[in-house]
Amino acid sequence: MQTPFLPLLRELALCYQAFEASTTRHIRDIGLTAPQFDIIATLGNTSGMTPKELGEKTLITKGTLTGIIDRLEMKQLVSRCAHAHDGRCQTVQLTDAGVALFNTVFPAHMAYLRKIFSGFKARDYATIEAALVQLRGAFSPGSTAT
Repeated sequence: MQTPFLPLLRELALCYQAFEASTTRHIRDIGLTAPQFDIIATLGNTSGMTPKELGEKTLITKGTLTGIIDRLEMKQLVSRCAHAHDGRCQTVQLTDAGVALFNTVFPAHMAYLRKIFSGFKARDYATIEAALVQLRGAFSPGSTAT
């Protein structure tokens, strides 16, 4: 029996693997691990976030996130401080060195991605994004497909 969506799933997985390999290689070339870059990029241009907010925005699990923040803190790229409105939690923010690193690595990575996407036109982005949103919706709780 032919299942028409299997080639799509394979291509989706291969696309993600290629994206992950390419971006991870570039991020390593600029001196960070992918999760470290994710934290620095997420904190960039903010006054800081709680670990919970960081986890939600980066999709890094709580256990993994703690270790990454610990290592970035040892490198003096982030600091933890008391939350302004909730004494039960902390805020993680970039240090001056972290801001300087963000100001270097984030534009470099965006330039790298711009080169990869340079062959696409605006309508390509809209078409691909709409298809991915529709596909994600099919997998989401409450979808009529589930």
